[in-house]
Amino acid sequence: MPPAAETLLDEVDGEEGAGGPHHPPRAPRRPRSPAVLGPAAAALLAAALLALATRLSGGYPLGPTTRNTVDLGQQYLPFHAYWRSLLLGETHGDAFLNWNSGFGANFLGDIGTYLSSPFDLLVVLFPADRAELALYAVTVLKIAAAAAAMALLLLRLRPGPWPVAAVLGTAYALSGWTFDFGTTVPMWLDGLIAFPLLCLVGEWARAGRRPVLGPLVVALAWTANFYTAYMATLGAAVVLLVRLLTAEEAAGARQRLAGALRAARGVLLGIGLAAPLVAVVFLGTKVADPTPEATFAPAAWTELLARFLPATASLASPALFIGTPALALALALPFNKAVAPRVRAGWSAAVLLVTLSLQWEPTHLLWHAGASPNGGPYRQAFVLCGLLVVTGWFSAARGVPRPPALLAGGALLALLAGAARGSVDVDRWTYPAFGTAAALTLAAALAALAALPHRRRTPHTARALAAARALPVLALVLLVAAQAGETVVTGKRIEEQQRDEVAWSPRIGPWHTAVAEAAARADAWPEHRTEPGEIPGGNDALIAGGQGADYYSSLTAEATSRTLADLGFGYYAKGRHPVTLDNPVADALFSVGTRIRSVPTEPVRKDTPPRAEVSVTTTPVPPLVTVRPETRPPTHPGDSAFARQERLLGADVYELPEVTRDGRTVTARCPAGSQLWFWAPEYHGGAALAGEPPVDFDGRPPAVRAAMRALGTVPASGEVRIGLSPERAVRLPRQPVGCLLRDRLDSAVRRLTATGATAVRATGHTVTAELPSGSTGTAVLAAPRISGWRCAAGDEEPRPARTYQGLVAIPLDGRATTVTCAFRPPGLTLGGAVGLTALLALIATGTLHRRARRRAGRSDGPPAAG
Repeated sequence: MPPAAETLLDEVDGEEGAGGPHHPPRAPRRPRSPAVLGPAAAALLAAALLALATRLSGGYPLGPTTRNTVDLGQQYLPFHAYWRSLLLGETHGDAFLNWNSGFGANFLGDIGTYLSSPFDLLVVLFPADRAELALYAVTVLKIAAAAAAMALLLLRLRPGPWPVAAVLGTAYALSGWTFDFGTTVPMWLDGLIAFPLLCLVGEWARAGRRPVLGPLVVALAWTANFYTAYMATLGAAVVLLVRLLTAEEAAGARQRLAGALRAARGVLLGIGLAAPLVAVVFLGTKVADPTPEATFAPAAWTELLARFLPATASLASPALFIGTPALALALALPFNKAVAPRVRAGWSAAVLLVTLSLQWEPTHLLWHAGASPNGGPYRQAFVLCGLLVVTGWFSAARGVPRPPALLAGGALLALLAGAARGSVDVDRWTYPAFGTAAALTLAAALAALAALPHRRRTPHTARALAAARALPVLALVLLVAAQAGETVVTGKRIEEQQRDEVAWSPRIGPWHTAVAEAAARADAWPEHRTEPGEIPGGNDALIAGGQGADYYSSLTAEATSRTLADLGFGYYAKGRHPVTLDNPVADALFSVGTRIRSVPTEPVRKDTPPRAEVSVTTTPVPPLVTVRPETRPPTHPGDSAFARQERLLGADVYELPEVTRDGRTVTARCPAGSQLWFWAPEYHGGAALAGEPPVDFDGRPPAVRAAMRALGTVPASGEVRIGLSPERAVRLPRQPVGCLLRDRLDSAVRRLTATGATAVRATGHTVTAELPSGSTGTAVLAAPRISGWRCAAGDEEPRPARTYQGLVAIPLDGRATTVTCAFRPPGLTLGGAVGLTALLALIATGTLHRRARRRAGRSDGPPAAG
């Protein structure tokens, strides 16, 4: 009989293999460790099922179709590609500052948000052009680790058959939450791993064990991803509370309180150890570009119930699918009289209350640290999935529930499925998959129940012996088939729906490679910047190299977003994704001396990496550090992007004509031969200068701001007629037209070059510039003045940098011939102090615990002779 089935059968009826009064004891067996076998089996099964779901959906790397939907392609994939380059020493920036993005961005905050998981270090094992494969491997390993961690927790909470623990661990790791969120937001998978591990920490605290390892596990969880670790910590507190109230070991109120206090100490120490990174991320969110406040609207109960079923997907309701077998076991617990009443009541109440907490705004805000998120208000749903799995384990750990409990749980399951029939989230695969899994689950239960009589007596015939061996195997096979089949269908359908219904980015391929090679050849940093230009997928400057404006992060500084938007740059994601601006004045302002332009040579498809034609243009621009006079030259007044560019440049380079709008036509007069620029950040549609092809604008406030764009050259008549083809209501600023005179711009560039830095040196997060002797006024570093910059002129002490029209500035008095600016992420000093304090407290805790154990050992020793 296979060991897994034999183990399952040993505990089906609570027997441990002892012989009865008429039968001799069984022969000794090989020692085996369920604590190893269960997690290992869970990890392997979860990895295999995820890979199968990916293969059936045609997703890369097991199929030709891109998996880069929404932020997976626009944020996390580029960040992991850049992380590889940074770890291998191939970037201009370092762990403090990223020069590739946003003209200089706080990278330690991004590390803490996206890249601080130990699993993310594995990207260095993959070639540079296999970033998608690397991220997929990291995703698979995280999900496998979550399955193993949950299986280990289950076996620690109550001994039971390790094959069932492995199946339930897989059910947790491949829940609906994982397919809805985890596979496309891979850093949240660390919270999926953290929940069972933090529950284990609670078990250690309850028993007074591992006072040093516990805080280290907490620190690892909060370092890997503090956002979901916070939710996992709340969930682990619920589990600890239930265990303190229902555990079978005898414990008085004093012992229970002591266990709770030990757990609180471990959590506080662990968070303290993670503070150097958590503090940086926390303060980074305080200065990040704010998103519109979201108002929580609970999902209809029909929609919530539907999310327990397979192949359902939605951001507006919680993803609660854990598989019909696991859910059936959880629903059977209240009726399973083989389990102590207080245990049934405790876990059932926990599941019910946590479910209700998803729907009530005060507890919704508690789960999300006081702020309702934009997009997906049920990010904590993985905790409820975990509680359901734990509940199912308590129902099954002592053997298959008896028929009355199974019937009652099945009735609840049928009622749930019936109540969800009107949900808009139900897919065409939902009920067929659910029905098949329910039938297989029922068959598995019947096979396990049928095996009980055979285990209670010695088989006397070959047929009885065969039944005794076959029925447990059959039960296990049916259980795995039910859970695995439904999970694969769910993963396949959710991935297909995401590709069909949300934005996607193409796979990394020849287009990215061609731009990266061009950027590497042209790179002249810090003499001037190289802008990689528009590439498919946001944040791809992190893949292609260079030092551009494009940047997408939850921590994009408000100073960056506001400064660039004021100068005519566009953005997505409500300001957290500024994009490049192909404008010669902006290039001069930010020392973009080389600009790469690329256009696709074929339609961009989901199933083929795109190709493009790449061109490189180099123009003279001022150095990275320039000097502005004490008295600012007069420029055009107003708050248009044209006027703001001129004020930062210190010269009039545009003609800003009076504009007349008549319906869908905008008219003005400009100098003949000037370059016509149209600035309409909220406009969505086409705009065309008479005789020129139309240019598209994608303004969709508040999420998307359109960048200014060139419409062509003003004709000899000087008459400008712009035809609009709007797709929404037309909203234009007061000064939408600017006519650029290149000779004026060239003159301004020569002046700034002559008075600017004569040499610039840059390290990972420091810039030093040599200035002409006697420079007065203000030295300006062409980087947004985000929080963390400190600068000094000459031998002065570094001070927080000043601001010049949104850029980093240093006042000059004519004596200094050098200026130095260095970036230090805000919160690093505070977090370091908290972390050091927590480390000292942890050392003290470990020392005191060791001394207490030694004293206990001496007191328990044999009495002294004589």
